[in-house]
Amino acid sequence: MTDPREEDKHVAPSRMWRLFSRSEVLIVPRTSIAGRALVVVVAIMTFLAALTTGAVMLVRAAASDWQSDVSREITIQVRPIEGRDIEADVARAVEIARAFPGIAEVQPYSKVESTRLIEPWLGTGLALDDLPVPRLIIVRVASGAAPNLPKLRQLLSDQVAGAGLDDHRAWMDRMRTMVHTAVIGGVAILVLMLTATVLSVVFATRGAMATNRPTVEVLHFVGAKDGFIARQFQRHFLVLGLEGGAIGGGAAMALFALAGLLRDWVLGAGASDQFTILFGNFSIGVEGYIAIVIQIVLIAAVAGATSRHTVNRTLNTIE
Repeated sequence: MTDPREEDKHVAPSRMWRLFSRSEVLIVPRTSIAGRALVVVVAIMTFLAALTTGAVMLVRAAASDWQSDVSREITIQVRPIEGRDIEADVARAVEIARAFPGIAEVQPYSKVESTRLIEPWLGTGLALDDLPVPRLIIVRVASGAAPNLPKLRQLLSDQVAGAGLDDHRAWMDRMRTMVHTAVIGGVAILVLMLTATVLSVVFATRGAMATNRPTVEVLHFVGAKDGFIARQFQRHFLVLGLEGGAIGGGAAMALFALAGLLRDWVLGAGASDQFTILFGNFSIGVEGYIAIVIQIVLIAAVAGATSRHTVNRTLNTIE
C-alpha cells in the first residue's frame, strides 16, 4: 500500500497552487523605484517620438502645399537684347501665353517690379539701368489642366528673342528629395527610440526577475506554469508602458495644440502669414493625433511583449 504521507507530498503543491491561483497574484510590486524610472524613460521616448512624427508630418504637408502651388505656376523670362524693344517682346510673350490652351492667368512684371525682386541680394539704391535685368511673366495653369509646356517653350523661343520658360521642375525634384530625406530620417529616429525602449524594458524586466527570483521559484514549486508567470510580468510592464506612453504622447499632443493656438499671438499677423507659407498652419490634424495614439499603444505593446519574451528566456534557466 502507498503511504498517505508520500501522496501528500505530491498533492500538496498542486493544492497550494490551486488556492494561490484563485487569489490576486502580484509578483512585481505596482510601485517601485525601477517601475517609476521606466515610466519616465518611456514617457521621454514617446514624447520625442511623437515630436518627430509631428515634425515629419508638418514637413510633408508644407512640401505638398508648396509643390501644389508651384506646379500650377510657371515663369517666362524675357532677357533684354541690344537693338530690340523689350516692351514689345514682353507683350508678344504675354499674348502667346494667354492664347495657349490650359493657361488661366498671365501676369507680366514691370521693370520696377522685376528690379525689386533682386534687391534682397543686391541691396536698394543701386543704379540697375545698365544691368541686363530680365523681365518676368508669371503664368498660372488652369485647375485640372495639363498644358503642353514643351510646345509653349518652343513657341516662345521661335517668336520672342531672349524668351525662356521655367516650369520649376528642378526645384520640385529637390523638394521631393528633401521630403523623402526627412521621412527616412524620422523613421530612423523612431526605430532608434523604439530600440532604446526595448532595451530599457529588457533591463527592467531582468532586474525585476532578479529581485523577485525567490517568489518565482516558489511559484514554480507550487505548480505555476511559465505562461502564468510571464503574463504577470507582461501585464505589469504593459501598464507601465501605457502610463509612460500616455504621459509622453499626451505632452506632445498638448504641445502641438498649444503651438497652433499661440502661433498668431506670438508671431504677429505679418510673421504668422510668412510662417504659414513655410510650415502651413502648424497643425498636425486628426491624422497626426491618431498617429501619436498609435505610437502610445505600440510602445506599450512592445514593452509588454519584450517583458514576456525576457521572462520566458529567464525561466528556462530556473531548474
